[in-house]
Amino acid sequence: MRTEIATLGEFGLIRHLTEGIAPVNPSTRYGIGDDAAVLAYPADKELLVTTDLLLEGVHFDLTYVPLKHLGYKAAVVNFSDIYAMNGTPRQITVSIGVSKRFSVEDMEALYAGIRLACEAYGVDIVGGDTTSSFTGLAISITCIGEAQKGRVVYRNGARETDLICVSGNLGAAYMGLQLLEREKSVLKGNADDVQPDFSGKEYILERQLKPEARRDIIRQLSEARVLPTAMMDISDGLSSELLHICTQSHCGCRVYEERLPIDYQTAVMAEELNMNVTTCALNGGEDYELLFTVPIGDRDKVDAMQNVRLIGYITKAEAGCTLVARDGGEFALKAQGWNPLQEGQAK
Repeated sequence: MRTEIATLGEFGLIRHLTEGIAPVNPSTRYGIGDDAAVLAYPADKELLVTTDLLLEGVHFDLTYVPLKHLGYKAAVVNFSDIYAMNGTPRQITVSIGVSKRFSVEDMEALYAGIRLACEAYGVDIVGGDTTSSFTGLAISITCIGEAQKGRVVYRNGARETDLICVSGNLGAAYMGLQLLEREKSVLKGNADDVQPDFSGKEYILERQLKPEARRDIIRQLSEARVLPTAMMDISDGLSSELLHICTQSHCGCRVYEERLPIDYQTAVMAEELNMNVTTCALNGGEDYELLFTVPIGDRDKVDAMQNVRLIGYITKAEAGCTLVARDGGEFALKAQGWNPLQEGQAK
């Protein structure tokens, strides 16, 4: 069954997609249903706002990305930005540009993913917009969050001797993308009943198609009474994000290859594709792990945290940004991750 979007119209589609949404955060005074949402935050909180734009053919390929997964991911990547500031996401607005090739059922699937993410993370959908698009699907999500005053963590606070830490593991999402692109190429022109075999590769596919934001790390830091000196989420690759922190903090760094956390499936896939797994871990992107620095005095606390790995330390700016290889060789870190404005690059 296919229902044309035109049968509902813009406002009818919005009502249909947002039916039954009830706010769960006390800071949401009034959500969907009027010209604007009404939010109220206590005086001891800082307000955080982030936005993300996803374009079909640039950021995602619907050949292998289910719309429900796309909706979930579109919401979660915004939540991740709020957590990266040591905050908590509370509300989102969702704007969608959609072409005639999409049906009401397609939009239901997309919104089901968005709503699932919001339910999982305790976030309210408080508004948005829909419009027609002549270039495929476009999704813009703005996320509003809060942080305790004096507890917001920026990119510019890293200092010499600080420890560099990363959550989870690196390169899995990029390997998942490479697997999907390979299978798309292999299956192109083949019979429709031919299906790829993804057995044994479920983890790297999930990291690409259904990433999670690391609120668990923010909770652990709070419980351990550790306030990072700088923090970012890893969307464009570890090297790129670490260079951002070092540039804005006016410092250098030393990162050790042997300390980079890499999952077994990631390493196997890299070998299968004849790719250097360290390069994938440094530059792959879309991991949405947290990269943060902490004072050296907090080492014991960080060592006791789950899913956190110490990978290096901050140096003086004149020492540069260096990767120390397993054999002791030293190489300058370079931002080789994904650049959406560079010609020929697409996710």
